[in-house]
Amino acid sequence: MSLKIGIVGLPNVGKSTLFNALTKQKALAANYPFATIDPNVGIVAVPDERLNKLAEIEKSKNVVPTTIEFVDIAGLVKDAHKGEGLGNKFLSHIREVDAIAEVVRFFPDENVLHVQGSVDGMRDIETIKTELILADLETLEKRLSKLESEARSRKPEVIKAFETAKKISADLSSGKLAHDVQLSEEEHLSIADLQLLTAKPFLYVANTTQNSPQSPLILRGEEMVLIDAKLESELAELSDEDKKEYLKELGITESGLDKLIRKAYETLNLITFFTAGVKETRAWTVTKGSTAPEAAGKIHTDFEHGFIKAETVAYEKFVEVGGWVTARDKGWVRTEGKEYIVQGGDVMLFRFNV
Repeated sequence: MSLKIGIVGLPNVGKSTLFNALTKQKALAANYPFATIDPNVGIVAVPDERLNKLAEIEKSKNVVPTTIEFVDIAGLVKDAHKGEGLGNKFLSHIREVDAIAEVVRFFPDENVLHVQGSVDGMRDIETIKTELILADLETLEKRLSKLESEARSRKPEVIKAFETAKKISADLSSGKLAHDVQLSEEEHLSIADLQLLTAKPFLYVANTTQNSPQSPLILRGEEMVLIDAKLESELAELSDEDKKEYLKELGITESGLDKLIRKAYETLNLITFFTAGVKETRAWTVTKGSTAPEAAGKIHTDFEHGFIKAETVAYEKFVEVGGWVTARDKGWVRTEGKEYIVQGGDVMLFRFNV
């Protein structure tokens, strides 16, 4: 599964600094608007201590984590929907991601310019929200114009798309994000091709320091992920051992980047299952609610098509007894069929016929 998170925000809020820390790359992070023009892309391993524990038990030759793709997108400015700044180019890049990580500046620094002239995180959130809503309203206006004439055909699918587009347009006009509009599965499908920007899942990243005068708030019912992007970029230069020691000295149990990656995973409604053996121990990503055959299909499409059964044991049980053999002896390895819903942390072995 290819998961893509777009890092967005106003210019000079720390997007590229955060991206560099995430991916350990060297994207241009400069003190002026539009330092990023074309998106930088990086693949980031999802931190999961369970993976190494399983590999240790199985004495695996290879260990493969699951990953998320982060995309550093150019800074957005007011009136971007009208083409200001990088305008439409910026918006087209957002359409290509699965979720949006919005970086919001809460740190004070007179040496780092702010396009609005002052640091006000909640104002900046409203600016970006407004631009994305206005861009979506333009998209819907074009579609509604087309659907209105097509609706005369009285085709049920056209009428459904027309009604759904009107419903979302009304909610957007009242300041609501499309992601928060209650839609049936049929309604979702009727407008899926529009790729509305505000229909994507959001997570909010507060780029802050201990000296920040503002306290990041709970937004849309969710806590913002607190990150000091400058500190994280320094941590990225250290070895894993030195990084742990430095965090310990600072009294921090988990890096901000690890929290962000986990939050991105949760936002996309994903879980991890594992395959473990001498040759390889690997983490796999599936959407919550996926069946055993669908999980098998993440490994290879043949596994899904020829699925017979899955042998599975909970991670905690697997670790408790030290592997497959004893887990089977204790009767903890279950045989599951096509209807089984995969649980986070399942260690699985698929039987299939091709």
